[in-house]
Formats: sequence, structure tokens, C-alpha cells
Amino acid sequence: MMAEFILRIDGMHCGSCVRRVTQALNSIGGVEVEEVRIGAARLKSSDETPPVDAAIAALAKVGFSARLEQ
Repeated sequence: MMAEFILRIDGMHCGSCVRRVTQALNSIGGVEVEEVRIGAARLKSSDETPPVDAAIAALAKVGFSARLEQ
């Protein structure tokens, strides 16, 4: 079963931002990027506990802050 989670992402303004976010999230093992749009990303994880911290850290490395949508 895949666990789904949504991240709210600050600082995205254009298509280039969407590409950078998508690339960063695709670099995380065990995560499938479902959708990235300005301001949010929907992800699925094969892990029982989604790697939220890893996703947030990957986004921070490319200049974006993110938080888990509650």
C-alpha cells in the first residue's frame, strides 16, 4: 500500500521552480511524485512512514521551504 502526503512549498513562482522541485523530490528513494504545482506537491511513498523529513530537506537544498499539509 502506498502512503500519500502533500507538502506545501513556499517560494515557487514559475515553471522553472516546478522543475527544480520535481527533480529534488525525484531524487528521494521510495517516493513517487504524483503532482507538482506552484505552492504544493502530492507524493506517494512505498514506506509505511512517508519520508517527509527527507523530502523537506531535499527541497531546502534547492532553495525552497516546505511543510506537511495537515
